[in-house]
Amino acid sequence: MHTDIGQAITFELKRDIANRYFGFRKLIEEDKLALADRVHQYTFILEKRISFELIRIYILLKDEALIEKFLDLAGLEKRMFYDPYLTESKTIRNRVFEGITFRGLTQKGSYKNALMDCYDRLVNHVQQYREKFAELTADQEMITEEIKLFYRQNDLNSILDFLRSLGNCDSALNTNMQGGLEPDIAMDIEKKLLIAPPSPIDQCLPVMPPMPPLTAIRKELKKIAKLAFSLHKEDIHSFTKTPKGRIIAD
Repeated sequence: MHTDIGQAITFELKRDIANRYFGFRKLIEEDKLALADRVHQYTFILEKRISFELIRIYILLKDEALIEKFLDLAGLEKRMFYDPYLTESKTIRNRVFEGITFRGLTQKGSYKNALMDCYDRLVNHVQQYREKFAELTADQEMITEEIKLFYRQNDLNSILDFLRSLGNCDSALNTNMQGGLEPDIAMDIEKKLLIAPPSPIDQCLPVMPPMPPLTAIRKELKKIAKLAFSLHKEDIHSFTKTPKGRIIAD
């Protein structure tokens, strides 16, 4: 009788511990998956919005020395999303400028405004990206802190020692894990049960510094545009203004 009561109590204790641990683990894994989905989403935003705007600027400047000068002026990483092929491919040029409207009465004015508008949009995209990056970082840190708090409140080593003292620790854990642990690897139980925190966001997405607003670099950017126009005027003639004011590639 006493043995049956003891076994029942032992079973209930083991089940309560297992339910508490695996319930928490399930919630954390769901949070980690949701975070990973958002990281993937903002990877797409980075590649689509920011890279396209940079590629437009590279095509407009064409010259590698001017591109380097622009990146220095904007405080961006050297040759970010850059490949010399980008400035030569008409297919890429047509794609990235599709639907883009430029302002200006002359070709020179349209070209300068095109560069300014691209940069202004780029600044906005980078600012939005930085805000989302900060949100993702906060979520990653919150999940990491939740894991740390759980382990402070539920010392895994002490729990395992307690379960071993009750007997049949490995068998009980194996049942509750639904096939997770192998019962003959008792020394590896703690390692298998540890919940890994999500990777820091700066290991998943690049860190982008804040960019100076257009008003802060307009004068220098105009100089770059003027030089680029003078160097590549003939190539720039391949852009033709339509009656609606849109610049398209021939």
